[in-house]
Amino acid sequence: MASVNIVLASAQQPIKPKLKVLTMSDEQIMNYIYATHVHADDDNFDEDSLFAIVENILKHATIVADNVMLGTHGHPENIHEKAPKVGFTPPLCTLRHLSSLMTCKSPGEEFAHKTTLSILNNLSNYSWDSKAVLTLAAFAMEYGDFWLLTQLYSSDQLAKPIGILKRVPTILSRPGLQKHKKEMLELNNLVKVTLEVIQCLFELEKLSIYGTKDVPELSIAMDRIPIDVYWAIITIAACMTQMCCIINDEDRTQDLSPFAQKINYTLSLLRMQLTHCHQQIEIIEAYRKLCKLLQTPTEIMEVFKALIFGKDNVQPLIDGSTNRVVTIDVLKKKNVLFYISALDITIDDILILKPIYDGIIKEDQYKIVWIPIVEQWTDELRKKFEMLRSKMPWYIVQYFSPVVGIKFIKEEWNFKNKPILVVMNRQGKVEHPNALHMIRVWGMKAFPFTITVEETLTNRVDGIASVWFDIHLDVANWIKQEKYVFFYGGKDNEWIQQFNKKAATLANDPVMKDTKISIELFCVGKGNKGEDEPNILGHFWNRVESFFFSKTHKKTEQDIVTQEIQKLLSYKTESGWAVLSKGSRLVVSGNGTTMLKVLEEFDKKKELVREVGFEICFKDLYEKIIQTGRHCCRVDIHMNAGKYPEHIKCPECPRIMETYISYKCCHIDGPMNALH
Repeated sequence: MASVNIVLASAQQPIKPKLKVLTMSDEQIMNYIYATHVHADDDNFDEDSLFAIVENILKHATIVADNVMLGTHGHPENIHEKAPKVGFTPPLCTLRHLSSLMTCKSPGEEFAHKTTLSILNNLSNYSWDSKAVLTLAAFAMEYGDFWLLTQLYSSDQLAKPIGILKRVPTILSRPGLQKHKKEMLELNNLVKVTLEVIQCLFELEKLSIYGTKDVPELSIAMDRIPIDVYWAIITIAACMTQMCCIINDEDRTQDLSPFAQKINYTLSLLRMQLTHCHQQIEIIEAYRKLCKLLQTPTEIMEVFKALIFGKDNVQPLIDGSTNRVVTIDVLKKKNVLFYISALDITIDDILILKPIYDGIIKEDQYKIVWIPIVEQWTDELRKKFEMLRSKMPWYIVQYFSPVVGIKFIKEEWNFKNKPILVVMNRQGKVEHPNALHMIRVWGMKAFPFTITVEETLTNRVDGIASVWFDIHLDVANWIKQEKYVFFYGGKDNEWIQQFNKKAATLANDPVMKDTKISIELFCVGKGNKGEDEPNILGHFWNRVESFFFSKTHKKTEQDIVTQEIQKLLSYKTESGWAVLSKGSRLVVSGNGTTMLKVLEEFDKKKELVREVGFEICFKDLYEKIIQTGRHCCRVDIHMNAGKYPEHIKCPECPRIMETYISYKCCHIDGPMNALH
């Protein structure tokens, strides 16, 4: 009875599930291998010299194996030999011990996993790439020795008996070749792939000097190195087991196909990571080169090449006026306006530069070059590029690779996907990091588009009139005639109608007529019949915003012009606003509530116009009304429009304005993109 109980108890014991090594997650692998790793203490170990020897052995051995198996005649002498450092001493005892851990093991993924953990435990004080190269070196000793003997077996008296002990005839005999050819070729190919994986790991280690901050892809790749080393070592262990099975002429062999699948995936991932790392490093080096180039006078062409193209990959330009390809020599000794944008620009954006192109083409000392910024080109984006370039008469960069100077363009020139226009003289000196704002406001009047010209234009007291001077032919005539003009607008149509009615009443008042005060009205964004004119409205606010950026991109004390342009910009989101000007001079501006109240109460003060004049009377009343209560002032700035001031002083009081962040989408920029 007791024996029965024992049997029953035994039957109830849980059966340990079989370890599925090849389907383990990265997290599971990490749990196994991190327990084997302590702080690396191998500073004196010359892994580079050992790897140079291992590469030489395996490159020769795999060629010999292919020649024997396939009957080919590959030439090992074409291999570029790498030399270890003079005086390098291989860790022979360690390599022999590792070899003993791998030889004559039973086939199967569980055994390969156990062998891998045993190797990692023995190499716990080594860095991850050193663990991989030591394991590969131990395998290379056996693999290289075997294929060396196949070459010497028939001609060397010492090699023959050693070859018999090593069972070389198993492979060299015709039955052996026929039986093991497929397995041996599979093994040989897997050795080549594993060697390349470890080459990639070494290359990643060399790139670590750049740091993960500047090369984000490097951080991802370095984090995966322990996993990659695990798959390299377990593949080497499986290869050693398969080699032993073949040489011993066993019927049961190691299935290498799942290991090949894993190590090939690892290699593909490493290649992709290295490609991305090299692209990011190229950008860093281009950034440093550009910083250096722009510190000293340099021919404009050299700056252009460093800005756009990778090493030895200079491409021609397209001349938009003829649609022909031209060399970059057309920029030699020229002043260049670099129009830098993404592909989401509109035809209106292009038309802004058309008068500039027409104005500078006569002198032939200034050129415009469009530099499209695209992270990843697709067929759809190429079509968009072709459509846009067909509208441009200036030079165009047709380079379907990432622009190498993108880091410099973003960080030094503040490119944030909105178009910018960098002005550079013939010596490669930046005359303006973004002249597009002043061109939007003043056009060719801002030529030659330098910071000095911009400061002159924005500091003029009457400069703000440039915002509306040519907004309409009537307005231009009124300004020339030095008339008073009410510019007004807003989001509330009812307020617009109220203001229009009261302002028209004032303009037609007998007192105004008697004192010969001529007042005109212009509703921004509305036609004569009250219809919406979105083009004029958009043009107006774009100019206001551009004037603001032109005025504030340099840190200067707030003056009257800055104050007024900020006030004007704050009205963009108001339900109503109005500006009173006389000729090209701004008299007063205010939000809808304030300005409507001034008009309502002006009727009581209008007789004073005969004594002190309309302007003084209107301004005095305005000042009294705003003292009775101020509303919140809000200035919205597009963060992608370029460099913006960190702090803004309120245009209506001496305080620094609070900063908020808001997000907006108008559903007009093309297809939706998922966040990654």
